[in-house]
Amino acid sequence: MKSFDAIFIGAGQAGPFLAARMAEKGMKVALIERKFLGGTCVNAGCMPTKTLVASARAAYVARHGADYGVRIPGEIAIDMKTVRGRAETIIMNARNGLSSWFSGMKTMTVIYGHARFTSPKEVVVNGETLTAPKIFLNVGARPVVPDMPGIGDIEYLTSTGIIHLDSLPKHLAIIGGSYIGLEFAQMYRRFGAEVTVIERGPKLASREDEDISDAIADILRSEGIKIHTDVKDISFARTNNGATVTVDKETIEASHVLVATGRTPNTDDLGLDAAGVATDKHGFITVDDRLATNVEGIWALGDCNGHGAFTHTSYNDFEIAAANLLDGGDRKLSSRILAYALYIDPPLGRVGMTEKQARASGRKIMVSTRPMSKVGRANERGETKGFMKVVADAESKEILGAAILGIEGDEVIHGIIDAMNAGTTYPVLQWSVPIHPTVSELIPTLLGDLKAI
Repeated sequence: MKSFDAIFIGAGQAGPFLAARMAEKGMKVALIERKFLGGTCVNAGCMPTKTLVASARAAYVARHGADYGVRIPGEIAIDMKTVRGRAETIIMNARNGLSSWFSGMKTMTVIYGHARFTSPKEVVVNGETLTAPKIFLNVGARPVVPDMPGIGDIEYLTSTGIIHLDSLPKHLAIIGGSYIGLEFAQMYRRFGAEVTVIERGPKLASREDEDISDAIADILRSEGIKIHTDVKDISFARTNNGATVTVDKETIEASHVLVATGRTPNTDDLGLDAAGVATDKHGFITVDDRLATNVEGIWALGDCNGHGAFTHTSYNDFEIAAANLLDGGDRKLSSRILAYALYIDPPLGRVGMTEKQARASGRKIMVSTRPMSKVGRANERGETKGFMKVVADAESKEILGAAILGIEGDEVIHGIIDAMNAGTTYPVLQWSVPIHPTVSELIPTLLGDLKAI
């Protein structure tokens, strides 16, 4: 049996950074990873997919060059092998960078293998037992494929596999109209594939307000993406050229099928029962406000605890744990204001409550919206799709949430994120003096138009 000060299971965007902090303090730590360093973000999520989004954006801009007086003779062609190669280079650079970093730490041991608990303080990996008074779980999540008629008879893709395609689908059918599915929908449409999105719910991006969801659908439809919502029945059958997807009696002939219907935590094969670690009905590990599980000495970080499925929330879990365990702090999960982005083009930047959530809270609220067509930067760039929206508390003047669907929306939203985290009321932010011409300069104007509804 080998003893450590701390054991980390999973090398995503939380555990390794906490392991590194501990190793820098001279603590003996073991970092166990069953596959690749970096987790979903590096290997199958943010980094490769946003690299693909960049390639798709380049294709879109090239095709529309004439609108800006830039003429490119001939048809714009897509080299999918180069597209895939760029993404894989990004993956390997990040993965190798982490490996080099960790190898330079004298008190960190990186172990590749599948770890399972045998008791609250012991895990087995590669036939060897390791023990530590502190164990951190950062095992992430994986795509989930629901049981649909015929799904087992066809070859389908998930978000993990589709990034490795080096040929262009003729017709990509996407099951699921949430964030992952929508990013791949626009991406592959811009590469040149026919794309159909199939969603069981009444709208795309179901977490958003209806006006945001409708605007997202309009953006995608404007590029030729077909969208089916409120679907009751979906079934599949194999064909010589791919699969037939039957959607409420309508038949779609697809060369490729992407299943993007959600993710499930990688907690089912960790031996959590042997440690006594509690999970909820979906398999997410139950944690308190400081990310501790119900078992003393065991913490859960990142996607596997169900408190945010993003790289930045995972990294913030590291920050909370590090502050509390190493720096004498008292940071809490409940203090986090959730923010995220949808990386279609133009992107959606979101923070805090939706209008629907704010109304449900029982507060008296104020709402303001402004179309991107009223933004100078958007007009100058010729990218006027989308709109801005902010929600505030009519009594306290607190900013409750915002959505910016439009050019640079994922960056512009940070002004509001910062203000909300600082506790700045909207009248203070309203009187800031922004730079012209930018998208952010419309934030004070947007706030000035807040009205009780």
